[in-house]
Amino acid sequence: MQDTTTEIIKDTTPLLTNDTMVFGLLMIALGLIFYTSHQKSGFWHSFYKIVPALFMAYFIPAVFTTTGLIAPEWTTVAEDGTATEGSTNLYYMASRYLLPAALVLMTLSIDLKGVFNLGPKALIMFFTGTIGIILGGPIAVLLVGTFSPETVGGAGADAVWRGLSTLAGSWIGGGANQTAMLEIYGYNPSLYGGMVFVDIVVANIWMALLLIGIGKTTRIDKWLKADNSAIERLKEKVYTYSKKVERNPSLTDLMILAAIAFGTVSLAHLLGGYLSGFFESYVNGMPKGLARNVVSFLASSFFWMISITTIIGILLSNTKARSYEGAGASKFGSVFIYILVATIGMKMDLTLIFENKGLIVVGLVWMAIHAGLLILVAKLIRAPYFFLAVGSQANVGGAASAPIVAAAFHPSLATVGVLLAVFGYAIGTVGAILCTVLMQLAAAG
Repeated sequence: MQDTTTEIIKDTTPLLTNDTMVFGLLMIALGLIFYTSHQKSGFWHSFYKIVPALFMAYFIPAVFTTTGLIAPEWTTVAEDGTATEGSTNLYYMASRYLLPAALVLMTLSIDLKGVFNLGPKALIMFFTGTIGIILGGPIAVLLVGTFSPETVGGAGADAVWRGLSTLAGSWIGGGANQTAMLEIYGYNPSLYGGMVFVDIVVANIWMALLLIGIGKTTRIDKWLKADNSAIERLKEKVYTYSKKVERNPSLTDLMILAAIAFGTVSLAHLLGGYLSGFFESYVNGMPKGLARNVVSFLASSFFWMISITTIIGILLSNTKARSYEGAGASKFGSVFIYILVATIGMKMDLTLIFENKGLIVVGLVWMAIHAGLLILVAKLIRAPYFFLAVGSQANVGGAASAPIVAAAFHPSLATVGVLLAVFGYAIGTVGAILCTVLMQLAAAG
């Protein structure tokens, strides 16, 4: 007998699907956040003492998505039953255009010597975060496997440890490393979406917690007994310089800032496309194996775009362009960063936390181990919360969100996040392979 059952496709079309309308809604939300966060007294004054404005810029778009007002992706089902897929391009716009523009504007006033004078603690916390991901995966598999072996089970291409390898690639490096791990371990492509879902949910929950912590930096640093004198000296030096060159920007100043920002974006896209294309041919020409997958990130245009933007910003900081910090370069960069945060927030549907609970638990345990190790090492070496947050996000969030967390402390620190995140690309695949070997052993045990 022929099976006539058909899958029922759910219509998930949000209320607003036009990017212009969605962007307007996000900007209104950001405007209200800034308006309320600068109240001198009353409820909002007390509220923002506890919850930082940057977290609200992330959380409110997530609420919009959860309530069906907007959505990053959706399915529209017509009356005849045909389904069409839709999505927003706002995150792509913010990450590919506004993020590099923000980075070059925030880097114009960078004191590179001051960044290097921050000392080794930034690297120590970054590598601690990497080790936390490498060890957290197999420990999470062991712990969850004791009470729910089916959650971390599976065989062949369906083996859960193969899918978790892609999370390791993402949480140490980035998207290119995640794709490399999918190729190396051959996880079932039809199940891969579930791992992407865990990646989004867990990574965004952790980012939200880091943003909340930024509002309590002083208390956290006091508990860690941290020495943040080098960070404060760098911030003070940049602040002093900004005040020295501060001026009421003219139309000419604003147009030159726009030229610097988006001229850099254009050049970074041009060179990034050329270099990624060149290395893609080079990588594809290599025999399949470990060496090929380790260098696969070189074929990522996003990697090159971020790297080129940062280099251009550092070069410009040694020219007269540096003085445009006085015309508000980092302030405009901060505007772009907040827009990026809002587009990241709209990718998060809070109700999805309750779906596929088993894998979510694995991800949460994994991230808790990563966080716990970071806190332990920060306490031992008296590292400031800044190094903990940025070291973690340079691993888990990559180049798209590490600068966000760094800039939340001070715009002059955004480059620290970028440099660490770019380094994460380089070690992402090797670290993820080590983590996967351990997860395979844990699953077998």
